[in-house]
Amino acid sequence: MSVSDYTETEGLPAADRKPYKPWSYDDADAKLYIPRLGAGQDRWFAAALSDQKGKAPSRLAVFAERPQHKRWEMVSVVDLDSPKLPDIALDHDGYATAVAADGNKHLAADANLLRTAVLDNFATGGTHTGTKVFTPTTASKRQIEVHDKTGTRFGDQGTTVFAGAANRYKDAYALKTADGGALVLFSHMHTQTDAVAHSGLQINPGKEDRAWLHDVPRTSITYIFVCNDAATVPAKAAPSRLIGYTCARTDASGPPVPSWSERV
Repeated sequence: MSVSDYTETEGLPAADRKPYKPWSYDDADAKLYIPRLGAGQDRWFAAALSDQKGKAPSRLAVFAERPQHKRWEMVSVVDLDSPKLPDIALDHDGYATAVAADGNKHLAADANLLRTAVLDNFATGGTHTGTKVFTPTTASKRQIEVHDKTGTRFGDQGTTVFAGAANRYKDAYALKTADGGALVLFSHMHTQTDAVAHSGLQINPGKEDRAWLHDVPRTSITYIFVCNDAATVPAKAAPSRLIGYTCARTDASGPPVPSWSERV
């Protein structure tokens, strides 16, 4: 359970809380991609994980060493839309090859451009960079669908606007693929701001919002999401493929309606 999941669950009445079922993976079927790293480089590896024995991977995770904590930590996990992963380039000892995720001139897109394209999928439906950087995939279509459906659900009673947020998670990881491209894993943060169209209207928070908004009607609500993303990037100038992403709401805030503020 993530911190955001725990926060949301704690805000629910006891009767609405679902029993927590921890996610586990079958280590016998885990496929590890361990890069051969040089002296002084931060140590990390990627793992394709399945939650059922004998089943294809459903998640892609990154584990990184944290010397200050004297332990390894899972720093990223992405739900995959397809169990088929790209072939990772391996050396004669079976080690993967780590490549630069940022500023890599040998790739069609680096993590910064991929992040910009993902944010554009949410913010504009991919109009500016999203559909130029990514070829259509299940994951990229889902992001555009979030923009299209969420942005119009209030009709003329309100608006929804997506925007990028200051990203606290700038680490990105990349492994060379057999075709010369790369599998890139990165994170992004975005906001979703819902607002009423005019005075006299209010947004009533749902029960899932209670931990942050406490059932107080608002004139606008800004949600913050932290997301992990995975994409395959070609070496030549061609579109990349978003193969999965996972988002969690981590905060929500907004001004109460005037009548409620007066009561307080």
